[in-house]
This record gives sequence, C-alpha cells and structure tokens, in this order.
Amino acid sequence: MIPKISKTMTKYNISERKEKDATYRTLVNPDLMDELKDKILQIVVMQKKYKDKDYSAKKLAEDIGTNTRYVSAVVNVRFHMNYTSFVNKYRIEEAMFILTDKRYQDLNIEEVSDMVGFANRQSFYASFYKLTGITPKEYRLQHSSIKEEKKEKKEKEKKAKRKAKKKK
Repeated sequence: MIPKISKTMTKYNISERKEKDATYRTLVNPDLMDELKDKILQIVVMQKKYKDKDYSAKKLAEDIGTNTRYVSAVVNVRFHMNYTSFVNKYRIEEAMFILTDKRYQDLNIEEVSDMVGFANRQSFYASFYKLTGITPKEYRLQHSSIKEEKKEKKEKEKKAKRKAKKKK
C-alpha cells in the first residue's frame, strides 16, 4: 500500500522517514555516547547554537572535540533523528513560543523564521509542518484565538464575581 501524502507534504517537499542501517552507530562506546550527548545538549540547546544558521554538525564536532560521524551516531541513537531534524526541533519549539508571544505579534513569519535560525522560509515551513502538522501561520491564528477566548472567559468571571459581591 502506498502511503497517502497530503498536499501540504508535497508542497513543502516532505517525505516519509526511511530507516538506514549504519554500522558505525553501534561501534561508539555507550559511556562515550552519553558524554557526547550531554555536550551536544549543552552546546546546541543551552547555548542556543540552534539559532545560528551556519552552525553545522562539523562545527559542533570541533566544539566537542570529536568527529562528525560520532556526532551523527549520538544524535541518531540518543535522539532518534538526524542532526538537521535535531536542530530544527529546537528552532520550531522556539518559533512556537515566539508566534504566540504578544511581544512578537508584529513580526511576520519570515522574521520569526530568521530569529530561530532558519536560512529560508521554505525550510522553516517544511520543518514546522513536519513537527506540528500545521503551518506557522495556522499555528499563530489558532493560538491567538485560544488566548482571546481565555481572556474573554476571565473577563466574564471577573464580572460575575463583581455582581456577586454587589448582591451581598
């Protein structure tokens, strides 16, 4: 059976993930793998290197004192994805925050994409859709309407409390 591919997946050139067999992944010592995992998280996540468009697996390998094959093996085995997907995951999570934060409501989608480290709009949209199932614009619209509904509900609750106090 051929998997059904949505129009959006086609539009953003998203394909199904294929498992590859790479023997070098099993050759890395588990203790070394844990150590490298911690270093990768420290640099990519804590230092927010994912925001740097030019921060490659090669630069990461240099920063942690290893080679790209080891970086690739650790990311594949410990995070169950490739380096690009790993970095893009953190970019998208940050973009999701920015898209719903009032302080950034005047930014357009391309500016948000740039802020979180994507080199172009196309890869941002493709990664965002792949992770969330909706486009950044749809995400922003959905979450701004949810915030508005919550705000309206709080205002109604305040009015009801004031009315209850007046009756006492």
